[in-house]
Amino acid sequence: MALFLGLDIGTTSTVGILIDAEGHTLAVASRPATLQSAQANWAEEDPEEWWQNVRSIVRELMSGSGASSSMLAGIGVTGMLPAVILLDGKGRPIRRSIQQNDARALKELELFRSGMSEEEFVMLTGTGYSQQLVGPKLMWLKRHEPNHFKSARHVVGASDYVTSQLTSTIQVEHNWALESGFVNIATGTYDERLLELSGIEPSLLPPIRKSQEQVGVVTAEAAAQLGIQPGVPVVAGCADHVASAFVCGASMNGDLVIKFGGSADILLSSDRPVKDRRLYIDHHIVPGLFFSNGCMAAGGNLLNWIVDRLASGEAQASAAAGMQPHQWLDRLAAKSDTELLFLPYVLGEKTPLMDPYAKGTLVGLGLHHGIGDIWRAALEGIVFGMRHHVDVFTQNGLEISRVFAADGGAASDLWLEIAADVLERPVKRIARHPGSCLGAAFLAGKASGAIGDWDRIAEYVEEDRSFEPKPARSRRYLGKYASWRETYERLKTLYPRLHEFAT
Repeated sequence: MALFLGLDIGTTSTVGILIDAEGHTLAVASRPATLQSAQANWAEEDPEEWWQNVRSIVRELMSGSGASSSMLAGIGVTGMLPAVILLDGKGRPIRRSIQQNDARALKELELFRSGMSEEEFVMLTGTGYSQQLVGPKLMWLKRHEPNHFKSARHVVGASDYVTSQLTSTIQVEHNWALESGFVNIATGTYDERLLELSGIEPSLLPPIRKSQEQVGVVTAEAAAQLGIQPGVPVVAGCADHVASAFVCGASMNGDLVIKFGGSADILLSSDRPVKDRRLYIDHHIVPGLFFSNGCMAAGGNLLNWIVDRLASGEAQASAAAGMQPHQWLDRLAAKSDTELLFLPYVLGEKTPLMDPYAKGTLVGLGLHHGIGDIWRAALEGIVFGMRHHVDVFTQNGLEISRVFAADGGAASDLWLEIAADVLERPVKRIARHPGSCLGAAFLAGKASGAIGDWDRIAEYVEEDRSFEPKPARSRRYLGKYASWRETYERLKTLYPRLHEFAT
């Protein structure tokens, strides 16, 4: 029996899964990942921690499932993107990664932007200027950490780093390349005009590989660390949000997926690429389809911050009741009908604002408010950001037929009730969804030939309950959403001045 291993290098955790080719999940394991923010707008992680997690996870998966490593027939890796990892000549990370939601390179972004009109940039890449682009971050490294930059021989993403550790080959999967801002969407290759904007040498960028392509096999050294046999085929892998949306069943034109992870992703499956400065564009796992999508810099990481910094008493109470703090706060928030507005821009904002200067903002706070009110306002604020994306999709003539919800935050009934009311559409929760790792494992199985049809992904997951919008709540949220949008418009010229004070 052929088995397939999927690994997800996520913002808050590293997750692994072991599946067979018959629709069964044999084992799932995870380890936490540490997000570090030493200065305002910084977001970094340690690639060596990811690899340490992978080593531990693979051993747990194989021992926990009781499977022989001789049955392992393929490995796929997915991860958040586009993280920026500098590798030296031996493929070792030179420093911590700079994460996709890091917004330090603001001056460099302005310099990058000055080299080409945004209209031309959108026509070449399919997206606009944003803090997520790799070029400005490399410019920042070259300016602020010249020794690190001088030592760099390759720039890769999170999943690409793990793939290189498995195979000793260095490449980037095509969605990291596309979202880096260096690739011409029409040709799928690096474009000299885009490389010139950041002034980097083309040799820094590895070859681009499509998701299903086999890039190598597990080396003897990696196999010894993982406790498996060498020679297992490894595919290039895919973006985490793409893999997760595919696992949800978003395989038809008009399928929308909202992901409640560390950041908040929203993806719309489409049979045509849409070029819009406010959105990202990615290749679907299924050839011939695309994902018009967005990624909000903050999602679950904002809620985790509230738990850690503002809700220590609630965390203790929830532990005494045998509950997670998030569940406890959901109970408090369910009783709230707060007027508070929470702009969740604590790491700047990517889509659809593309504003690295934006700040987290709580409006309307009074002494009568409690932590439950703040928690509900945060839940609503993140969903309002998703509604903003839906408005952009609609403006581009894209239709939405079905809405699926996935990832850790989708376990919150309250959050999905809010989502249904704000989006004014039924929201279907996907159950038995271990995350993006399943998409990576399925991809490895598909590449091997053991899994035939793309729609067989449905055998590995199941739909849960559907959350229906309540018309009265939807009407109320329309007004609140309008005020939420207005708040940013009124404050957006203030945010850059606040940044100057901070620096």
